[in-house]
Amino acid sequence: MKKRYKFLIVIGAVFLVLFLLSLRKMPAQLTYGVSFSKFHSDELGLDWKKTFLALLDDLKVRNFRLSAHWPMVEPQDGKFNFSELDFQMREAQKRGASVILAVGRRLPGWPECHDPEWVPKLNLNERNQKLLQYIRVVVGRYKGFDNIKYWQVENEPYFTMFSRSGCGSFDENFLKEEIKLVRQLDPTRPILLTDSGEWGTWHKPYKNGDAFGTTMYLYVYFKQGGISEPIRYPLVPAFYRIKQNIIGIIFGKKPSMVIELPAEPWLLQPIVDTPLNAQLERMGMDKFNETIGFSSKTGFDAFYLWGAEWWYWMKTRQNHPEFWERARALF
Repeated sequence: MKKRYKFLIVIGAVFLVLFLLSLRKMPAQLTYGVSFSKFHSDELGLDWKKTFLALLDDLKVRNFRLSAHWPMVEPQDGKFNFSELDFQMREAQKRGASVILAVGRRLPGWPECHDPEWVPKLNLNERNQKLLQYIRVVVGRYKGFDNIKYWQVENEPYFTMFSRSGCGSFDENFLKEEIKLVRQLDPTRPILLTDSGEWGTWHKPYKNGDAFGTTMYLYVYFKQGGISEPIRYPLVPAFYRIKQNIIGIIFGKKPSMVIELPAEPWLLQPIVDTPLNAQLERMGMDKFNETIGFSSKTGFDAFYLWGAEWWYWMKTRQNHPEFWERARALF
């Protein structure tokens, strides 16, 4: 009996601690933005400029995460192309829209790492030096834009579950070299590092950056094991409040946000090759609203949605404007 009482006391104490850690003052106002990718627009067969301008002028999006994808910026060794990114930065600046500009080899969007065609022939040291040079050029070109809010260095660099095959082994020392370089090039702006919300421990990106961004996925889809339907993580909003409170106690308070909130279907093949009914099963309005409602209870005050190009594609090509209109209410 004594052992049973001790066990119950321990369990009760654990639940009490978790309850106390889940308490967090909820923000008075929530801010929404989007991640925009020219690559994703191209995959959907969209005019990427029209798509981006529709986000700015129709939805009135005023917070963006943009990516300086290495293949787009430096398609040939030492020859840079800034036409696409210049357009995005200038149009955002004209309308007073803030930008998180991501630099590095591992940036948002599949595949995990984005290498120009000329890079794989280089050895590791040569590739790293070329990557640092690309970062120097990108930061040097855009640091004069006053609407840049953060530099994001790499994307979920410590979350290696999906990156090993396409990115190789993770080198934390080189990541710190990238961070140091960006800080030297533009000491006026904070560095944002990101991590997985469900699997990441958060402590290293939180510690090594000036600001922190987490992903927040409710539904995922795995082909392995014969699984054919989405899996919903058995999580509640308190899970994220607890992680925020623990990490804040250890490392102090820093600006934190949900940098990737999924609002398009999770698929294992291109969207254009997927039947529309399958897309709507993966991300119908029910899951869209569930994701927004769930995230609003996690204690974060800023959210960058993933899938804006898909909303536009659904509206203009598939006669499904409901996602675009639902997003309008957020912005």
